Amino acid sequence: MQPLDLRYLIVSILIICSCTAKDSAKRTSSEIAPEKPNIIYIIADDLGYNDLSCYGQKNFSTPNIDKLASQGMLFTQHYSGSTVCAPSRSVLMTGLHTGHTYIRGNKEVRPEGQHPLPASIHTMAEALQEEGYTTGAFGKWGLGSPDSEGDPLNQGFDRFYGFNCQRYGHHYYPHHLWDDDQKIILDRNEGKKKGSYAPTLIQAEVINFLEANKDKPFFLFKPTIIPHAELAAPESYMEKNRGKFLPEKPYEGYDEGEDYRNGPYESQEETHAAFVSMIQVLDDHVGEIVQKVEDLGIADKTIIIFTSDNGPHLEGGADPEYFDSNGPLKGFKRDLYEGGIRVPMIAKWPGKIKAGSISNHISAFWDVYPTLSDIAGIDPPQDIDGISFGPTLTGDGDQKAHEYLYWEFHEKGGRQAVRKGKWKGVKYNVLKNPNQKIELYDLSKDLGEENDIAAENPEMVNDMKEIFKTARTHSDVFTFGQKGYLQNE
Repeated sequence: MQPLDLRYLIVSILIICSCTAKDSAKRTSSEIAPEKPNIIYIIADDLGYNDLSCYGQKNFSTPNIDKLASQGMLFTQHYSGSTVCAPSRSVLMTGLHTGHTYIRGNKEVRPEGQHPLPASIHTMAEALQEEGYTTGAFGKWGLGSPDSEGDPLNQGFDRFYGFNCQRYGHHYYPHHLWDDDQKIILDRNEGKKKGSYAPTLIQAEVINFLEANKDKPFFLFKPTIIPHAELAAPESYMEKNRGKFLPEKPYEGYDEGEDYRNGPYESQEETHAAFVSMIQVLDDHVGEIVQKVEDLGIADKTIIIFTSDNGPHLEGGADPEYFDSNGPLKGFKRDLYEGGIRVPMIAKWPGKIKAGSISNHISAFWDVYPTLSDIAGIDPPQDIDGISFGPTLTGDGDQKAHEYLYWEFHEKGGRQAVRKGKWKGVKYNVLKNPNQKIELYDLSKDLGEENDIAAENPEMVNDMKEIFKTARTHSDVFTFGQKGYLQNE
């Protein structure tokens, strides 16, 4: 072989090897580290299981959320983290149910905020942030006062806009909001003026976040305040609903003095029209988010999940019985019957989640952390209570099931509940009597929890007793009554 021919041979081999290596690198990159999907998680505030027309609401419609359901998967047996706001959000962020999560009740910090998540907690947002996601929270936080270790900017969020404090989140025309770590005074709401509707301001920042991060993976968390009391909506919505939901149920609240827009709810003469108007605002905002994702050309690589933090409330003139907000379910917010904790959940992910599908898989807020970890391609913490429902979403792999689900609530005399398969165990007034009788229901036959069948099922009652004793660990902050009243307490 001539030297010239040898040089050509060597160059040819190098070119072939180089191309093969590049192809291999591309293939390896695609297989091991595929493009991470964007995640949008929208959580309504006190929205009942039957407050969406795709779940059975007949008094009004929610066309945009219904469309989301028609394009994705509707869950029939999804549960919130708790029956009130802060612990439900703590469960979501930590993947730990209320027997283990750090925030187990609504505990205020004055002058503004709630008891903080500690810095030692590794939240879902931190996990996604560390994986390269740009993270933003827009709405109501409730897990740590401004500049505390629980501040959203200290718990995994690059961006925050909205209400830090749940108490101020009662007001739709607040005197201030938080823009990251800056307190923004809303001059148009000075005194008793109503110039700036907070959900509208927050929605604008959501759209800005989407536009700014369309070319990189993001986690958008939107814990809206709608439809939590007080009951208030812009006049453009009110005029469409005024006089259509009679008789109205006037509510006399706090309209003067130091309590005005400081927690207690403002008066509302047209509570029914206001409630429907608020739901319509929520529905429109969901529609705007979905449309923006489509307009930006990122719909196919974005999963959108919509849910609620607990059952419907009774405060501020709300009338869930008038609207049949819970359908067949018993109880409301602060109950551990199904009406307090079973919530709607809808998930859309084009090409991954089958459009128009319905799932009866039993899941809860503490499952969201491992599910989103699966979606992002990261390993969730090993010491959490959640089980990924990713296989249910995509139809890939075997779906694991919970042995049981557990809740505890520290107000109203103390309450506990367990869901184990078709069985539901409930105990009320446990702070006064730790050995309170267990109510037992077969949800497959008695969704409304009307027939207590504990006497006929002593073995299942004994199983429930053991779970009630062992499902929780002690908390120095949220003590759940006298120390020692429960095993592990």
